[in-house]
Amino acid sequence: MTTVRLNSADPVSIDTDALIVGFRSGQDGPVPAVGAQALGSAFGGKLAASLDAVGFTGKAGELAKLPTFGSITAPLLVAVGLGDSPDLEALRRAAGAGVRSVAGQSKAALALPADTAEEAEAVALGGLLGAYTFSRYRTDGDQKAPVAELTVLSGQGEAVAERASVLAESVALVRDLVNTPPSDLWPARFAELAEQEGGKAGLTVEVLDERQLKEDGYGGLIGVGQGSSNPPRLVRLSYSHPEASKTLAFVGKGITFDSGGLSLKPSASMDWMKSDMGGAGAVLGALIGIARLGLPVNAIGYLCLAENLPSGTAQRPSDVIHSYSGKTVEVLDTDAEGRLVLMDGIARAAEDRPDLIVDVATLTGAQIVSLGWRTAGVMANDDAVRELVVEAAGAAGEGAWGMPLPEELRKGLDSAVADIANLQPERWGSMLAAGIFLKEFVPDGVRWAHIDMAGPAYNKGEPYGYIPKGGTGAFTRTLIGVAERHASI
Repeated sequence: MTTVRLNSADPVSIDTDALIVGFRSGQDGPVPAVGAQALGSAFGGKLAASLDAVGFTGKAGELAKLPTFGSITAPLLVAVGLGDSPDLEALRRAAGAGVRSVAGQSKAALALPADTAEEAEAVALGGLLGAYTFSRYRTDGDQKAPVAELTVLSGQGEAVAERASVLAESVALVRDLVNTPPSDLWPARFAELAEQEGGKAGLTVEVLDERQLKEDGYGGLIGVGQGSSNPPRLVRLSYSHPEASKTLAFVGKGITFDSGGLSLKPSASMDWMKSDMGGAGAVLGALIGIARLGLPVNAIGYLCLAENLPSGTAQRPSDVIHSYSGKTVEVLDTDAEGRLVLMDGIARAAEDRPDLIVDVATLTGAQIVSLGWRTAGVMANDDAVRELVVEAAGAAGEGAWGMPLPEELRKGLDSAVADIANLQPERWGSMLAAGIFLKEFVPDGVRWAHIDMAGPAYNKGEPYGYIPKGGTGAFTRTLIGVAERHASI
């Protein structure tokens, strides 16, 4: 794992393999940002002109590398664009892109705006997230090792670096889980890892196996998992603080592989379905982060784990299952399975009498159709709760958009034989209809929000900013942010 420290050293003379500096975009070319201004004289006053000559303008997302030829101690200078008016997310992304670009170097220093604690944390966190790699299965040795040591040039205290490290390590755990192939991450194995990692953080961990799930009436988890030789699990994680006055419950969808069941997915939609446990991963990462940060809040997490496969024992379209809440559900499509495990998790979480339940899931392809690959949909039974989650996501730099739960869509979930169907027959508004389905299992008077992050959980394209290809660890930091907001109420 990459380490980070803060140091107020001079960027001209710091001993490092690569110096990453920020530039804003100006009318007459790139303008050195705070942290890079000391470098002007070191390059004979021609650094900005040299960058301008290679087409670097300072726009957000731009990057240029220049050899220093001994004009400063670092042999390599990396200029990253911050845009016109950089905010904290611009700093995170620039730091991440810069660190990712110098993979293979042992040490890198970040001379980006970091005068305040918030700025220093953004730079440190972005750099750590950008340094992430997943090389567990690489045998060719061609992949460059991530930077081992990062230095953020800032006068802020080491507490900033410690907090950034906790957040980055929580996200890295989730990314590792999402990137792990289903042959090595089935429900029982996920539960074992949750026990191990949760125990290290001081969490109390309880695991229900398939026998206990069946005895206790978790029909959704049993139904989804019954087609696989790897039976389902429900993991309960809990953290308490002696000064806490609020209790939060997070519920994560944890389908370790989703073939669609008997309602089989097309093969082109199946190769990245190892990511369908990203919601459970985010809940695990968030609980660990909350515990390590010592937030004065009580937090409970539920990981709803199952593998959705077709077989002679798989649930069938038209089956009726009995949920943990007691409601019956007609299964019209076995590929609408995430809501079936979540309905059990939400009903169980409500028994803890939390002040708020937030579920997070890679729930619908309709989210990607509606909002794209980088923006999650947020629904809630309370407008203030929805806005709180959206604001927490925005502060973390994670795209989220508040969405409605139109009452007229509920009729589409009517069943001729059960209390509710798991799918509406029409495609229109199906992301919202999935949220309406989940709302049915939230008891009256319980505040609840639902995050559909089907797209943001997995980056199928090229890396950008601090986001790698593959698992992103999305919404881990948002959940921690929600907990922080409640801790301060």
